[in-house]
Amino acid sequence: MVDDVRIMIAAVIASLGLMMLFARSIGNFVDAHPSIKMLALSFLVMVGVVLVAEGFGHHVPKGYIYFAMAFSFGVELLNIRFCKSRSKPVKLRESAMPGEDV
Repeated sequence: MVDDVRIMIAAVIASLGLMMLFARSIGNFVDAHPSIKMLALSFLVMVGVVLVAEGFGHHVPKGYIYFAMAFSFGVELLNIRFCKSRSKPVKLRESAMPGEDV
């Protein structure tokens, strides 16, 4: 990559700033779509499995991992898009206290 430590530090600071800038909007998107939460958790598990496999000396080509992640994310985005046009999400009412009329 680079040999200059100053460039590495600048890249880390820039990436940290971008993460802080977009964290709220990405968090809101993930909160609004529970299937994206499950997809993100499965990505974390997959990365963990790959790291363990690498630790035991089994090389896993990164292209396979990136393609699988991009493909599943693309399918999930299509699913969200088509489900949004099909029906409205269910709104739950507030729970009633025992003895109250609903």
